Amino acid sequence: MATTATPWGPTTVVEELVLPQRAGAKRFATRVELLEGDESGRLVRFSYTTGGAVRRGPVTLRERDLAKLAPLLGRTPQLRAALARLATEAAMDA
Repeated sequence: MATTATPWGPTTVVEELVLPQRAGAKRFATRVELLEGDESGRLVRFSYTTGGAVRRGPVTLRERDLAKLAPLLGRTPQLRAALARLATEAAMDA
């Protein structure tokens, strides 16, 4: 498994999905990673890539991108569960 640094310490990438996107001639991809560290516990990180370089700036998803994200989450059950907990808690707070 790959490891990565975070502000909360080193983590291991448990699951990852990549959503290819484009805007006109620009091609890039959004990455969603489930990370786990000894001190941090589990983290979900959103980032994007351009030309293979990972960027951690703002990630913007269009509605049609979200529709493409759903089936990709079917391949990453632990990441899907983490995001489902977030959605469930947000609905309870509304």
